[in-house]
Order: sequence, then C-alpha cells, then structure tokens
Amino acid sequence: MGDDKNEAKDEKKDDASESGGVPSTEPSESSFYATDEDEEAHIELGPKISIREQLEKDKDDESLRRWKEQLLGGVDVNEVAEIEEPDVKIMSLTIVVADRADIVLEIPESGHPKGLWFTLKEGSKYNLRFSFKISNNIVCGLKYTNTVWKKGIKVDSSKQMLGTFSPQAEPYIHVMTEETTPSGMFAKGSYSAKTKFLDDDNKCYLELTYTFDIQKDWAK
Repeated sequence: MGDDKNEAKDEKKDDASESGGVPSTEPSESSFYATDEDEEAHIELGPKISIREQLEKDKDDESLRRWKEQLLGGVDVNEVAEIEEPDVKIMSLTIVVADRADIVLEIPESGHPKGLWFTLKEGSKYNLRFSFKISNNIVCGLKYTNTVWKKGIKVDSSKQMLGTFSPQAEPYIHVMTEETTPSGMFAKGSYSAKTKFLDDDNKCYLELTYTFDIQKDWAK
C-alpha cells in the first residue's frame, strides 16, 4: 500500500509539471463577453472572391454546387457577379414591448443620435428587432455587439452571432432574445452605449454611440 501511495504522488507531480504547476480550470463567464480589444484581434480569413468565382470554384462537386446555389437563393448572379465586398445596410431598429406601441429608433447617417435616444421602464421585458439588407456578396459571420456604461463604468457587454447571409432583394428581419431592464434605486438614471454590426473580418457596417435612460415609467 505504501508503494501505491508513492505512485499516486508521482502521478500528481507529473500532471502538475505538464500543466506548468497550475491546475486546469474552466473559463469564467466574463471570458465570453465581447470587448473592443477582442474585436480588434481577429483572424485573417483570406481574400474575398465574387459570387461568380464562388460558383465556378469546385463546380465539379455536385453536392457543394447545390449547397452554394441554395445559399444564394434567387440572387441575380449576373448583377453582382464581379463584386467581391458584401454590403450590409441596417434598415431599422425597433424596441418591442408587449402591450405597448413599438419604439422605432431613427438611425442617423452619422451613427450618433443626438441627445437622449430612448427611455426604458425599470424591470420591463423587451426585445430588440432589426431589419438589414445584404447586397453584392455573401456576408459571413455577421454579429451584433453591445457595450453599456453608467457614469464611465462598464456595466454590461454582450455579443450575439447572427449568421451567414446571401444577397437578396428583401430585407432580413432578426429578433434578439428577450431582455429585462434592471430595477431599483441604483438602476435608474442615464447610460451611454455603443452598438456594432460586424462580420468575420471585423468589418463594421454600423456603429452607434448613444445615450438612453432607465426610469420608473415609460416616457410619455
């Protein structure tokens, strides 16, 4: 039995030496939050190619060709065939709350709404709904990021992957998961925020910096 104990100790030492002497741990929840630094450090995915080139590439692979045609849907290949860079235009942003009229947010060309952009009631449930149009080429890994500060302190940071989209005449519509505004004395007040829509190359199609309020009741 003494030999067994010594062998167990030796095994633990070997495990520790392989991991640099530090036990392995699961990543913390905070490690999944998006930050500006995370967005700047990205992987180069290589040069983009036009839709015509994408269809020509691997054209002898029947299953791959059908998958590409399904992804492109009813795209007029002749119209966008030689354009390599996709374009994403955010058409509308709307805050949807049950039993209330939708709060439609006007998107200024500058991306910087002047003054207070909107007011939310504390403890209320809502969804963010937006529509966007894809043109020119397929956009890969479109994602939404949002960071919120109160009095200069970051209080929330989130990221949601939207997916890969092909060009089409009609806008896409996406509804974010339901959220609940914080409540209580310390929750009420003014906030500043930055929202971005980016792709896998970290190309930013819209950046919004704005202020909003959380109050006891909805703005009249």
